[in-house]
Amino acid sequence: MIGRDRRPHGDEQNELRVTDRRRIYLDPDNTEQVNEEAEQPNLKPSYVEELEARTKAAEQQVLEVQSRFDQLRQQLQRETDETRQRLNRSADERAVNEKAKFISSLLPVMDDLDRAVQAANDNTSNDSLLQGIRGIATRFQNALAAAGVEPISAVGETFDPELHEAVDTADTDEAMDGKVIDEYGRGFRLGERLLRPVRVKVGRSSQPQTRNATE
Repeated sequence: MIGRDRRPHGDEQNELRVTDRRRIYLDPDNTEQVNEEAEQPNLKPSYVEELEARTKAAEQQVLEVQSRFDQLRQQLQRETDETRQRLNRSADERAVNEKAKFISSLLPVMDDLDRAVQAANDNTSNDSLLQGIRGIATRFQNALAAAGVEPISAVGETFDPELHEAVDTADTDEAMDGKVIDEYGRGFRLGERLLRPVRVKVGRSSQPQTRNATE
């Protein structure tokens, strides 16, 4: 009996050998574990990787610009707040200084009033007392003018409800119809601001009424 040759032949000689690349490691219990490491080739073209890198760089640049913008905005806000506070302090100081200046200009008027009262108590002549009162009025008007206060014209002017307060009327000729014919209390304004209207008497012509009655 002829023995059978067991050497591989044919396809058996071309049998593929598979190498197991899995890593073997031990867990804490010394149990053998297998970590399958799948080796996947990089399938991204180079231009895709370059675009991704550029995108990341652009995103990083945007973050840096945004951070810088936030810092500048906060700095600008602080500077604006500081400037506003300085302006407010300056305006307050200017208002206090103007107020003190105006009050200082009225102090001599108060002194003159005190002297006028003393003169009246001493039975000073009427002429001297009148002259002193006129001096007080002049000083007071000068103090108002220095503060920017101006008197409002009234007598002879056309009645203006924005500047004049009509407290009385009187019959007049047609030429003075609707005009101020007398002044009861002086009015003043500070620039464009009305401080007090003039209290006036307004003329009213009776000619149109007579003509209507005749008709």
